[in-house]
Amino acid sequence: MSENVVRLHKDPEPPAQDAPPVTTLSVVPDPVPVPIVPLWVRSGRAVKSAVTHEHTKSTARAVARHGLYTYNGGRIVARRTWDGKTGARYERYMRTAEAAGNMELAQEWEERLQRFRDARHRRRMDLLHSPVDAAKGVGVGVSMSVGVLVALGVVMAINNHDVTDVITPLKATIDFIALLIRIVQVVWGPALTIGPLLALLALWTVGSKQQAAPAWALPDNVRSSEGEPITPSIVVKALRDLGVPALRNAIKDMGDAGAAMLGPIRIAGCGVEVDVTLPSGVSTIEVQNRRRKLAENLTRHEHEVFITIPQAARTVRLWVADSGALDEPIGPSPLVTDDTMTADYTKGRAPWGQDLRGDAAALSLYQRHLLITGLSNQGKTVALRSLALWLSLDRSVQFLMGDLKGVGDWAMFDGLATTLIQGPTDEHVIQVTEMVEGAVDEMNRRIQAPPGTVFPALIVLVDEAQMAFMCPVKDEDGRPYGGSKATSRYFMAVRKIHNQGRAVNVLMWQGTQDPTDQNLPKLVREGAHTRASLALGTESQARMALGDKAVDGGAAPNMLRPGLDQGTLVVASSGIQIPAGQASITVRTHYIDDDSAKAITDRAKAMRHGVTTLHAIERGEDRDPLADILAVLGSDERVRTQEVITRLGGLNADAYSGWSFLDLKRVLDDAGAKPYKSDGVMVVGRDRVARALANRDGDGSASADG
Repeated sequence: MSENVVRLHKDPEPPAQDAPPVTTLSVVPDPVPVPIVPLWVRSGRAVKSAVTHEHTKSTARAVARHGLYTYNGGRIVARRTWDGKTGARYERYMRTAEAAGNMELAQEWEERLQRFRDARHRRRMDLLHSPVDAAKGVGVGVSMSVGVLVALGVVMAINNHDVTDVITPLKATIDFIALLIRIVQVVWGPALTIGPLLALLALWTVGSKQQAAPAWALPDNVRSSEGEPITPSIVVKALRDLGVPALRNAIKDMGDAGAAMLGPIRIAGCGVEVDVTLPSGVSTIEVQNRRRKLAENLTRHEHEVFITIPQAARTVRLWVADSGALDEPIGPSPLVTDDTMTADYTKGRAPWGQDLRGDAAALSLYQRHLLITGLSNQGKTVALRSLALWLSLDRSVQFLMGDLKGVGDWAMFDGLATTLIQGPTDEHVIQVTEMVEGAVDEMNRRIQAPPGTVFPALIVLVDEAQMAFMCPVKDEDGRPYGGSKATSRYFMAVRKIHNQGRAVNVLMWQGTQDPTDQNLPKLVREGAHTRASLALGTESQARMALGDKAVDGGAAPNMLRPGLDQGTLVVASSGIQIPAGQASITVRTHYIDDDSAKAITDRAKAMRHGVTTLHAIERGEDRDPLADILAVLGSDERVRTQEVITRLGGLNADAYSGWSFLDLKRVLDDAGAKPYKSDGVMVVGRDRVARALANRDGDGSASADG
């Protein structure tokens, strides 16, 4: 029984002068006693902690795993032995063929089974005669051996003149046999102990190679099944657990457990490919819509499984990547590694990257309008630029370029492109719009040329084209530069090139971000012959980028991982080799950095002669035709008259788009710099034009001085 303690102490405050001293009494209770935990509770907690500790679990799993490896290894060896000694294997294959309805294959397995049984019967009948034959063989062998040894002894006795040598070989043989018996007697005891251990080790080896243990007993890296090889049983199990009742029931009813659905599993690049023929009542769309679940059932990430629709009915083609293979970078572009590479716009193909199989993916650019789209910062500009870099190595190709981002991604084309406009403002959009309209005028001029005239390729490239479609500025007549209506200047210029440009090699290339109906009108995106998309956010955007046919056929750029699958494109085009039955192909493009791009354009510039790049479209001023002719000649000594007219059109479409040879000849004749023939073609000489311009300016100065 606790007692209260009474303590006496004085109040710390000093008492008032007129008050007597006061003594304060305070009662302090005893501290509350801490309850004592019983020993059995503490022991239970300790046992529970030890049992549930991760080391204990790992040890228990290891013991169970290795024990089951040995046990199941014995079962596997027994099964193999049984299959080898009996016809069980043939009967199993025969039942599978019958379940699949393949009676020819079933009959073939039945014939093999009969041949196996006949051979086994002959072996058993031979065993009835083998003891007698063996006894005869042993008797004959012993007699011959003794005879040989005695003959050898006679020879030795004659040679040594000692009759006892007759039995020396026979005695040596008997001593050797006795030695072997003694060795066996010594080894026999340990062998009886070690032999079973070696047998258990062999069984453990078989079980460990087959991972013959429950999943809970396997190591963590194996239990996760990460990177598990793709086998027929794994594919069938993944399809069975896909959540499609008709598919699950059909697999359950198949005698071969669904193996008949699968074609051969083929190695395809950094993964494998297999065709799956779906049972009646199961549509391909039901499998396509469950891509993520199928990938997880195959122990892969969603981006590592691609589902396409081949030509065969009710069939899906699965491509399953090796685990982590798509996260490995591909090699450098041949444009970087091969300094001697050239391009051929008409017959060549641009080395763009690799497909999922690891094969080279090359794109033909001949008379094909191009559209590349995707989310921001996914590699759109680099993918578009790599095509332009390859094409720049064809000296006949001309470029009109508008970069509406304006951060220098296309700066290396200065001195290579006829026009290069860089900047994100509305003024730059106006300049780009007028550049495209100038290309329309050039297209119309080419169309009106005599039939059979061959024109060099003119690539009209606009990067970040969504800036042009979204521009709200209007011209002096009230027409908007942007928009998707018939009044939009940029929209209508692009549509005109799409409609007629490819016939005269005037091609429209556009790169745009995050496609919508506002920043990428339907008529424009459907006018491109080659459509490619990087990672997108939604399926509706994927349909805008690639079209319904490609998406319905399995194209899914919306399934690419933003930030992780940079440079990976889904391409729909007749200009690239697409597997039969597919509507698109996935390409991992080569990355070409700015320094490498500049080195490539330097090689391209060395192949050409003094291209003068226009950085802005000049409007509304009076032109000096003779000075402009000298400017477009650059450093070339002579240029064909038709090429001079083309360059003038690129310099200023408003002033020179309608020029013909007669207009050019009139200006040069008046200046005293007439065109002349060189190698059978009419050319304009730079020295003549420079001399005429100098003489004209000199006369003007003299007149002014006078």
